[in-house]
Amino acid sequence: MCRVTDLQQAVLAKNDHRARDLRQELAARGTVLVNLLSSPGSGKTALLEAELTLATRRGVPVAALTADLATENDAVRLARSGAPVKQVLTDGLCHLEADLLRGQLDGWLPADTRLLFVENVGNLVCPAGYDLGETLRVALASVTEGEDKPLKYPSAFGLAHLVLVTKADLAAAVEFDEAAFLANVQQVNPGVEVLFTSARRGQGVGLLLDRALAAGEGGPGHEPVMARRAGGHGHGHAHGTAQAPDHADGHPGEHAHGHPHEHPHEHPHEHPHDRVHEHPHAHPHVGEPVPPR
Repeated sequence: MCRVTDLQQAVLAKNDHRARDLRQELAARGTVLVNLLSSPGSGKTALLEAELTLATRRGVPVAALTADLATENDAVRLARSGAPVKQVLTDGLCHLEADLLRGQLDGWLPADTRLLFVENVGNLVCPAGYDLGETLRVALASVTEGEDKPLKYPSAFGLAHLVLVTKADLAAAVEFDEAAFLANVQQVNPGVEVLFTSARRGQGVGLLLDRALAAGEGGPGHEPVMARRAGGHGHGHAHGTAQAPDHADGHPGEHAHGHPHEHPHEHPHEHPHDRVHEHPHAHPHVGEPVPPR
Protein backbone atom coordinates (compact mmCIF):
# COMPACT_ATOMS: atom_id res chain seq x y z
CA MET A 1 0.00 0.00 0.00
CA CYS A 2 2.83 2.36 0.87
CA ARG A 3 4.49 1.70 -2.49
CA VAL A 4 1.24 2.48 -4.32
CA THR A 5 0.87 5.72 -2.37
CA ASP A 6 4.47 6.69 -3.13
CA LEU A 7 3.89 6.04 -6.83
CA GLN A 8 0.76 8.15 -6.84
CA GLN A 9 2.60 10.99 -5.12
CA ALA A 10 5.43 10.72 -7.64
CA VAL A 11 2.98 10.89 -10.55
CA LEU A 12 1.29 13.96 -9.07
CA ALA A 13 4.62 15.63 -8.33
CA LYS A 14 5.76 15.08 -11.92
CA ASN A 15 2.45 16.45 -13.21
CA ASP A 16 2.72 19.51 -10.95
CA HIS A 17 6.17 20.28 -12.34
CA ARG A 18 4.93 20.01 -15.94
CA ALA A 19 1.89 22.12 -15.08
CA ARG A 20 4.07 24.91 -13.67
CA ASP A 21 6.15 24.90 -16.85
CA LEU A 22 3.07 25.01 -19.05
CA ARG A 23 1.55 27.81 -16.99
CA GLN A 24 4.69 29.88 -17.46
CA GLU A 25 4.75 29.18 -21.21
CA LEU A 26 1.13 30.21 -21.64
CA ALA A 27 1.57 33.31 -19.49
CA ALA A 28 4.52 34.37 -21.63
CA ARG A 29 2.37 34.23 -24.76
CA GLY A 30 -0.60 35.90 -23.09
CA THR A 31 -2.90 32.84 -23.09
CA VAL A 32 -5.26 32.03 -20.23
CA LEU A 33 -6.09 28.33 -19.80
CA VAL A 34 -9.54 27.56 -18.39
CA ASN A 35 -10.03 24.00 -17.09
CA LEU A 36 -13.68 22.85 -17.11
CA LEU A 37 -14.60 19.92 -14.86
CA SER A 38 -17.98 18.21 -14.60
CA SER A 39 -19.71 14.88 -14.67
CA PRO A 40 -21.05 13.52 -17.99
CA GLY A 41 -24.26 15.13 -19.18
CA SER A 42 -23.86 18.31 -17.14
CA GLY A 43 -24.41 20.52 -20.19
CA LYS A 44 -20.89 21.96 -20.27
CA THR A 45 -20.48 21.38 -24.02
CA ALA A 46 -23.65 23.34 -24.81
CA LEU A 47 -22.56 26.16 -22.52
CA LEU A 48 -19.03 26.16 -23.92
CA GLU A 49 -20.34 26.33 -27.49
CA ALA A 50 -22.41 29.37 -26.56
CA GLU A 51 -19.41 31.03 -24.86
CA LEU A 52 -17.12 30.34 -27.83
CA THR A 53 -19.71 31.69 -30.26
CA LEU A 54 -20.04 34.86 -28.22
CA ALA A 55 -16.26 35.23 -28.01
CA THR A 56 -15.84 34.97 -31.78
CA ARG A 57 -18.57 37.57 -32.31
CA ARG A 58 -16.81 39.89 -29.88
CA GLY A 59 -13.49 39.33 -31.62
CA VAL A 60 -11.83 37.61 -28.66
CA PRO A 61 -9.22 35.07 -29.89
CA VAL A 62 -10.32 31.78 -28.32
CA ALA A 63 -9.69 28.08 -28.84
CA ALA A 64 -11.00 24.89 -27.28
CA LEU A 65 -9.58 21.44 -26.66
CA THR A 66 -12.05 18.77 -25.64
CA ALA A 67 -11.22 15.34 -24.21
CA ASP A 68 -13.36 12.22 -24.32
CA LEU A 69 -12.87 8.49 -24.02
CA ALA A 70 -14.51 8.01 -27.42
CA THR A 71 -16.36 9.86 -30.23
CA GLU A 72 -15.72 13.29 -31.70
CA ASN A 73 -19.24 14.53 -31.00
CA ASP A 74 -18.23 17.37 -28.68
CA ALA A 75 -15.57 18.75 -31.04
CA VAL A 76 -18.05 18.75 -33.93
CA ARG A 77 -20.49 20.76 -31.83
CA LEU A 78 -17.86 23.21 -30.55
CA ALA A 79 -16.47 23.80 -34.06
CA ARG A 80 -19.80 25.36 -35.03
CA SER A 81 -18.72 28.37 -32.97
CA GLY A 82 -16.03 29.24 -35.52
CA ALA A 83 -13.24 28.87 -32.94
CA PRO A 84 -10.25 26.52 -33.46
CA VAL A 85 -11.14 23.18 -31.86
CA LYS A 86 -9.16 20.01 -31.23
CA GLN A 87 -10.51 16.65 -30.02
CA VAL A 88 -8.36 14.33 -27.89
CA LEU A 89 -9.56 10.74 -27.58
CA THR A 90 -8.02 9.27 -24.44
CA ASP A 91 -8.89 5.61 -25.13
CA GLY A 92 -9.90 4.96 -21.53
CA LEU A 93 -7.77 7.45 -19.61
CA CYS A 94 -10.20 9.16 -17.23
CA HIS A 95 -8.50 12.56 -17.11
CA LEU A 96 -6.07 14.87 -18.83
CA GLU A 97 -2.58 15.48 -17.47
CA ALA A 98 -0.28 18.44 -18.03
CA ASP A 99 2.26 16.70 -20.25
CA LEU A 100 -0.48 15.12 -22.37
CA LEU A 101 -2.10 18.52 -22.82
CA ARG A 102 1.23 20.20 -23.55
CA GLY A 103 1.88 17.76 -26.38
CA GLN A 104 -1.40 18.69 -28.10
CA LEU A 105 -0.71 22.42 -28.28
CA ASP A 106 2.44 22.46 -30.42
CA GLY A 107 1.67 23.34 -34.01
CA TRP A 108 -2.05 23.74 -33.32
CA LEU A 109 -2.78 26.55 -30.86
CA PRO A 110 -2.86 29.88 -32.74
CA ALA A 111 -0.20 32.28 -31.48
CA ASP A 112 -2.70 35.04 -30.68
CA THR A 113 -5.00 32.86 -28.57
CA ARG A 114 -6.15 34.81 -25.55
CA LEU A 115 -8.35 32.14 -23.97
CA LEU A 116 -7.89 28.37 -24.22
CA PHE A 117 -10.87 26.42 -22.86
CA VAL A 118 -10.11 22.80 -21.98
CA GLU A 119 -13.15 20.57 -21.62
CA ASN A 120 -11.80 17.81 -19.40
CA VAL A 121 -13.03 14.23 -19.49
CA GLY A 122 -16.52 13.97 -17.99
CA ASN A 123 -15.56 12.82 -14.50
CA LEU A 124 -15.45 14.55 -11.12
CA VAL A 125 -12.96 12.18 -9.50
CA CYS A 126 -9.70 11.72 -11.45
CA PRO A 127 -9.45 15.15 -13.12
CA ALA A 128 -9.72 16.95 -9.78
CA GLY A 129 -6.22 15.84 -8.73
CA TYR A 130 -4.38 17.02 -11.83
CA ASP A 131 -3.29 20.60 -12.40
CA LEU A 132 -3.20 21.33 -16.14
CA GLY A 133 -1.41 24.66 -15.86
CA GLU A 134 -4.73 26.48 -15.77
CA THR A 135 -5.28 30.00 -14.57
CA LEU A 136 -8.97 29.36 -13.93
CA ARG A 137 -10.48 26.07 -12.77
CA VAL A 138 -14.26 25.82 -13.12
CA ALA A 139 -16.49 23.12 -11.65
CA LEU A 140 -19.91 22.67 -13.25
CA ALA A 141 -23.03 20.88 -12.05
CA SER A 142 -26.51 20.81 -13.54
CA VAL A 143 -29.67 21.28 -11.50
CA THR A 144 -30.66 17.74 -12.50
CA GLU A 145 -27.72 16.23 -10.59
CA GLY A 146 -28.90 17.10 -7.09
CA GLU A 147 -27.95 19.57 -4.40
CA ASP A 148 -25.40 17.31 -2.69
CA LYS A 149 -22.98 17.10 -5.65
CA PRO A 150 -20.38 19.36 -3.98
CA LEU A 151 -20.39 17.20 -0.86
CA LYS A 152 -20.00 13.99 -2.85
CA TYR A 153 -17.09 15.41 -4.86
CA PRO A 154 -15.36 17.82 -2.45
CA SER A 155 -12.04 17.93 -4.33
CA ALA A 156 -13.63 18.88 -7.65
CA PHE A 157 -15.68 21.67 -6.10
CA GLY A 158 -13.27 22.50 -3.27
CA LEU A 159 -10.38 23.33 -5.64
CA ALA A 160 -12.48 25.39 -8.07
CA HIS A 161 -11.99 29.11 -8.59
CA LEU A 162 -15.55 29.34 -9.92
CA VAL A 163 -18.66 27.15 -9.81
CA LEU A 164 -21.27 27.14 -12.57
CA VAL A 165 -24.75 25.68 -12.27
CA THR A 166 -26.12 24.61 -15.66
CA LYS A 167 -29.61 23.85 -17.01
CA ALA A 168 -31.08 26.44 -14.65
CA ASP A 169 -34.23 26.53 -16.80
CA LEU A 170 -35.06 23.05 -15.44
CA ALA A 171 -34.68 24.00 -11.75
CA ALA A 172 -38.40 24.23 -11.01
CA ALA A 173 -39.22 21.03 -12.89
CA VAL A 174 -36.70 18.98 -10.90
CA GLU A 175 -37.42 20.85 -7.64
CA PHE A 176 -33.82 21.98 -7.33
CA ASP A 177 -33.07 23.39 -3.87
CA GLU A 178 -30.87 26.38 -4.67
CA ALA A 179 -30.24 27.35 -1.05
CA ALA A 180 -29.11 23.83 -0.15
CA PHE A 181 -26.77 23.66 -3.14
CA LEU A 182 -25.21 27.03 -2.32
CA ALA A 183 -24.73 26.01 1.30
CA ASN A 184 -23.04 22.79 0.22
CA VAL A 185 -20.70 24.63 -2.14
CA GLN A 186 -19.73 27.07 0.60
CA GLN A 187 -19.07 24.18 2.96
CA VAL A 188 -16.33 22.76 0.73
CA ASN A 189 -15.14 26.03 -0.84
CA PRO A 190 -15.96 29.10 1.28
CA GLY A 191 -16.20 32.32 -0.68
CA VAL A 192 -16.28 30.83 -4.19
CA GLU A 193 -18.54 32.58 -6.68
CA VAL A 194 -21.51 30.56 -8.00
CA LEU A 195 -23.17 31.49 -11.29
CA PHE A 196 -26.43 30.10 -12.67
CA THR A 197 -26.68 29.46 -16.41
CA SER A 198 -28.92 28.00 -19.09
CA ALA A 199 -27.39 27.52 -22.53
CA ARG A 200 -30.83 26.80 -23.96
CA ARG A 201 -32.37 30.04 -22.68
CA GLY A 202 -29.20 32.13 -22.90
CA GLN A 203 -29.22 32.82 -19.18
CA GLY A 204 -25.76 33.69 -17.90
CA VAL A 205 -24.09 33.17 -21.28
CA GLY A 206 -21.04 35.44 -21.35
CA LEU A 207 -20.36 35.29 -17.62
CA LEU A 208 -17.78 32.52 -18.02
CA LEU A 209 -16.12 34.50 -20.81
CA ASP A 210 -16.01 37.59 -18.63
CA ARG A 211 -14.52 35.72 -15.66
CA ALA A 212 -11.91 34.09 -17.89
CA LEU A 213 -10.85 37.45 -19.34
CA ALA A 214 -10.71 38.93 -15.84
CA ALA A 215 -8.53 36.03 -14.66
CA GLY A 216 -6.09 36.86 -17.41
CA GLU A 217 -5.76 40.39 -16.06
CA GLY A 218 -4.62 39.37 -12.59
CA GLY A 219 -5.34 35.81 -11.50
CA PRO A 220 -8.57 33.99 -10.68
CA GLY A 221 -9.58 36.33 -7.84
CA HIS A 222 -10.47 33.47 -5.48
CA GLU A 223 -8.08 31.11 -3.74
CA PRO A 224 -9.83 27.97 -2.46
CA VAL A 225 -9.21 27.11 1.18
CA MET A 226 -8.49 23.54 0.13
CA ALA A 227 -5.75 24.80 -2.20
CA ARG A 228 -4.09 26.74 0.62
CA ARG A 229 -4.12 23.64 2.81
CA ALA A 230 -2.75 21.44 0.01
CA GLY A 231 0.55 23.26 0.15
CA GLY A 232 3.02 21.13 -1.78
CA HIS A 233 1.09 20.14 -4.92
CA GLY A 234 0.61 22.36 -7.93
CA HIS A 235 -3.00 21.28 -8.20
CA GLY A 236 -3.50 23.34 -5.07
CA HIS A 237 -3.51 26.22 -7.60
CA ALA A 238 -1.10 28.55 -5.86
CA HIS A 239 -0.18 29.91 -9.27
CA GLY A 240 1.96 32.76 -8.09
CA THR A 241 -0.31 35.35 -9.69
CA ALA A 242 -1.41 38.40 -7.80
CA GLN A 243 -4.90 38.25 -6.42
CA ALA A 244 -7.25 40.20 -8.63
CA PRO A 245 -10.14 42.29 -7.35
CA ASP A 246 -13.45 40.53 -7.21
CA HIS A 247 -14.85 40.47 -10.75
CA ALA A 248 -18.51 39.83 -10.04
CA ASP A 249 -20.15 42.45 -12.17
CA GLY A 250 -20.00 41.03 -15.69
CA HIS A 251 -21.82 43.18 -18.21
CA PRO A 252 -24.39 45.67 -17.00
CA GLY A 253 -27.65 43.89 -16.46
CA GLU A 254 -26.10 40.40 -16.41
CA HIS A 255 -26.35 38.50 -13.16
CA ALA A 256 -25.94 34.93 -12.13
CA HIS A 257 -29.64 34.39 -11.53
CA GLY A 258 -31.11 36.95 -13.87
CA HIS A 259 -31.48 39.24 -10.84
CA PRO A 260 -28.98 40.71 -8.36
CA HIS A 261 -28.02 37.74 -6.21
CA GLU A 262 -24.30 37.74 -5.44
CA HIS A 263 -22.68 34.86 -3.63
CA PRO A 264 -19.39 35.40 -1.82
CA HIS A 265 -16.91 34.23 -3.04
CA GLU A 266 -4.74 9.29 -7.89
CA HIS A 267 -4.14 7.43 -10.00
CA PRO A 268 -0.92 6.50 -11.88
CA HIS A 269 -1.63 5.87 -15.55
CA GLU A 270 0.40 5.07 -18.59
CA HIS A 271 -0.56 7.28 -21.48
CA PRO A 272 -2.09 5.58 -24.49
CA HIS A 273 -1.27 6.84 -27.95
CA ASP A 274 -3.91 9.50 -28.04
CA ARG A 275 -5.89 10.02 -31.19
CA VAL A 276 -6.20 13.68 -32.00
CA HIS A 277 -8.48 15.36 -34.48
CA GLU A 278 -8.74 18.96 -35.50
CA HIS A 279 -11.99 20.39 -36.74
CA PRO A 280 -12.23 23.19 -39.29
CA HIS A 281 -13.96 26.37 -38.35
CA ALA A 282 -17.67 26.42 -38.97
CA HIS A 283 -18.94 29.95 -39.07
CA PRO A 284 -22.19 30.25 -37.12
CA HIS A 285 -25.09 32.31 -38.38
CA VAL A 286 -25.84 35.28 -36.21
CA GLY A 287 -28.97 34.64 -34.28
CA GLU A 288 -28.76 30.88 -34.68
CA PRO A 289 -30.29 29.27 -31.57
CA VAL A 290 -28.03 27.38 -29.25
CA PRO A 291 -28.67 23.64 -29.69
CA PRO A 292 -30.28 21.80 -26.79
CA ARG A 293 -28.09 20.00 -24.28
